Amino acid sequence: MMQMANGAHAGAEEPSKPIRVLLADDHPMIRRGLMSLLSTLPGVEVVGEAGTGREVLREAALARPDVVVMDLRMPELDGVETTRRLARAHPQVAVLVLTMFDEDQLISEALAAGARGYLLKGAEQDEIERAIRAVAAGDVIFSALVADRVLRGVTAPAPALPALSEREGQVLDLIATGLGNEAIAGRLALAPKTVGNHISSIFLKLGVATRSEAIVLARNAGLGRGN
Repeated sequence: MMQMANGAHAGAEEPSKPIRVLLADDHPMIRRGLMSLLSTLPGVEVVGEAGTGREVLREAALARPDVVVMDLRMPELDGVETTRRLARAHPQVAVLVLTMFDEDQLISEALAAGARGYLLKGAEQDEIERAIRAVAAGDVIFSALVADRVLRGVTAPAPALPALSEREGQVLDLIATGLGNEAIAGRLALAPKTVGNHISSIFLKLGVATRSEAIVLARNAGLGRGN
């Protein structure tokens, strides 16, 4: 169950801080509609809006939102790349994708970039509200159609990974369980620097730049399930 954190001062509870939301969509009418919708929700405050990916990054640095409601088709930087850069620069910001596109590739790319939620435009107000509150609390949430696609991807035949050494395969398997470098080093009786070297080689062979991307590929290939 999600709970909003309450502060205390002089023995009395203070009201919960509102969830600060930044709206990102290149269509002004859509932003206005979302602004109108969110203004009716208790505990939610729209702190900015942006029409391009670069504007999102600038506004996120200025407004410090808790959640960015992100379209995927925007000029200058698309939503996936913007999400990826947000995750690096502001990892505390939760990205909720709200788009009209439901292609499997886009869904996978958005999740690998760090999005915590994926809704399709046309979602009902209560679904959008529930999603904003969920991602702000650290949960992951999808619309029903997107959830079906994600589940199909999980149960699809495992794709082949590039040729990894036996040790690299062991390291990737442990990465996929969520272990950090120190824990992996302890599990495999290796020096942390050696683990780091293996991870660099793994990233190069997989063609990925981040740990989250490697985890997505590893789990899709069936790794990380037996530890």
